[in-house]
Amino acid sequence: MPLDLDFLRANAPWLSAGFLLTFASSFGQTFFISIFAGDIRQDFGLSHAGWGAVYAAATMASAGVMVFAGGLTDRYRMRWIGLAVLLGLAVATLLMSLSTALWSLVLSVFLLRLMGQGMMGHTAMVAMARWFVATRGRAIAIAGLGFALGEATLPLLFVLLKSEVDWRSLWLVATGCLVLFAILLFPLLRRERTPQSFTLDSSGVGMHGRNWTRTEVLRDRLFWLTLPAILGPAAWNTAFFFHQVHFAATKGWAHLELVALFPVLTLAGIGSMLLTGWLVDRVGANRLAGFYLIPFALGYALIGQVSGIGLAGLAMVFMGLSVGASATLASALWAEVYGTAHLGRIRAMTGALMVLGSAIGPGLTGWLIDRGVTMPEQCTGIAAYFLVAAVLGVIGGQGAGRRLVTAHSPCSA
Repeated sequence: MPLDLDFLRANAPWLSAGFLLTFASSFGQTFFISIFAGDIRQDFGLSHAGWGAVYAAATMASAGVMVFAGGLTDRYRMRWIGLAVLLGLAVATLLMSLSTALWSLVLSVFLLRLMGQGMMGHTAMVAMARWFVATRGRAIAIAGLGFALGEATLPLLFVLLKSEVDWRSLWLVATGCLVLFAILLFPLLRRERTPQSFTLDSSGVGMHGRNWTRTEVLRDRLFWLTLPAILGPAAWNTAFFFHQVHFAATKGWAHLELVALFPVLTLAGIGSMLLTGWLVDRVGANRLAGFYLIPFALGYALIGQVSGIGLAGLAMVFMGLSVGASATLASALWAEVYGTAHLGRIRAMTGALMVLGSAIGPGLTGWLIDRGVTMPEQCTGIAAYFLVAAVLGVIGGQGAGRRLVTAHSPCSA
């Protein structure tokens, strides 16, 4: 799996723009917001369930808006959408630093989830899937490294800073970073590639040699078979990161000990992400569907049972393998099986479902925690969920493979 330096050099501006947006999305992701969960609950007088309810309500509202807002990527270029989303997320982080009333907290979380969890990654991944065909898997994987870098560095950095700096001031630091990213984005995309779905190139078609609409996707069995795989990682990974303080306390670990393992998850994810991108370009995303969830099942089963922090690191490796693979496959699969002409609207729908899952997970697990079922005890059920989702995903992917029509003369970029 050699790294193609010629490919990186030839496409550096566009790959860098995708990487920048995925990294910037970190400030709206649960693994970042949850760092401040204890401070937020204390300042606003919220229980685990109360904070989970606020988070779930704001996130579900953002998922509803995402269904419609995500379609804008079918109409406007990445530099304009990317700039608007970066500045929108900057407003959200600023509002979080200033919030003193419950309504402003809800609004802040809504904007963080819409702009960060939803639109930021969506914009980057739709652009990669459109701009690249024969090397789509590699492009998505490389741009997706921004997710991995943010997950590996920002929690550890901000947990360390939080011991010295007021938590609200740290949200102002995030605001400054996002404004800087907005300034950097325009030079990278001053010569933006023409989205291939705006052309008549047949390489952008999906199953049965055509482009599918969002309504047609909703009637297709592949979508429903992969629905648990769409919801699962968002729901249960979000819940794990959201309740990380509780998880560590229940296990008898220091919070910093658990956070220090996140780079292990990230390193496994980076390797898996790049390998999956290479495999997607070789064998197709449909043949990998479902299988990538099996390490999730192993990881959650293990981390729920272990008492030592060392074995927790092994569980993080398993989880990272699935996290990295899913980051690449999620975008590549929809472009491969449904085409790219309506990819923004299709991915907006699946992205909204992922955001919805990220609302359900913390809310449901928080409700169970308040009723005496700890997060480690819930991990066995989560592992079983991923096994079922894997089987359904494999069935769906194999069925899609039989309906795929190989496009002629694929673009080599």
